[in-house]
Amino acid sequence: MNTVKLHVKKGDTVVVLAGKDKGKKGTIVKSLPKQAKVIVEGINQIKKHVKPRSRTEKGTTITISAPIAVSNVALATGAVKAPKVKKVAKAKTTKVVKEKKS
Repeated sequence: MNTVKLHVKKGDTVVVLAGKDKGKKGTIVKSLPKQAKVIVEGINQIKKHVKPRSRTEKGTTITISAPIAVSNVALATGAVKAPKVKKVAKAKTTKVVKEKKS
């Protein structure tokens, strides 16, 4: 499977563009470049049933954040809508992201 170059990275604040959580903001917890997905804190919550590990323990239901397609998120700024972003190269190794004026 090919690795996709992602436009966002771990720790970025993003806004969801499509799906049941459209318009919500969150922070990226983990990126999955081979699957072209990211896990955003508090977004795309699903319930997972956990079996008991022993006879004395009970089974439970836990809530976790499921991966969301990277094409459905954009970097969040002060605007409510998704910003238009341009990348400006400052140094050979560092890229600075600035918001375009519309």
